[in-house]
Amino acid sequence: MPADAENTLYLDLPSGRVTIELRPDLAPKHVERIKELVRQGFYNGVAFHRVIPGFMAQTGCPHGTGTGGSGQKLDAEFSNEPHVRGICSMARTSDPHSADSQFFITFGSSPHLDNQYTVWGKVVSGMEHVDAIKKGDRSSGAVQNPDRIVKLQVAADAA
Repeated sequence: MPADAENTLYLDLPSGRVTIELRPDLAPKHVERIKELVRQGFYNGVAFHRVIPGFMAQTGCPHGTGTGGSGQKLDAEFSNEPHVRGICSMARTSDPHSADSQFFITFGSSPHLDNQYTVWGKVVSGMEHVDAIKKGDRSSGAVQNPDRIVKLQVAADAA
């Protein structure tokens, strides 16, 4: 059990378990909302619909298309935390306050995202399983027969 099980997520992927350390110090409202969705089972079975090699893997759309969410928009909580390998950050439209349930995990450093997307966590183990997510088209990131989240749970709730 991690030191702070209430602020740790277990992301089970087809290739294995990823452990994510939540960052309520950076984005308290986003962390609270993500945990709420996780506890509802919202992310279980959801596709990684947009995966760009060398950049990021995006998930969290219940339709698997990138067009949906949970229906609850969040105000931006931008920080100076850099988008480096393993960062978990919220996807959004051009409106900074449009983040909902979709998020992405970065494969490498992406400084062009810094201070423009809400960072809410970081992969602390299992990044090799994120690397193994089926990649999509190099430009659009669209994935045919995408990998899906097997299960996402708060560590404190894990059996």
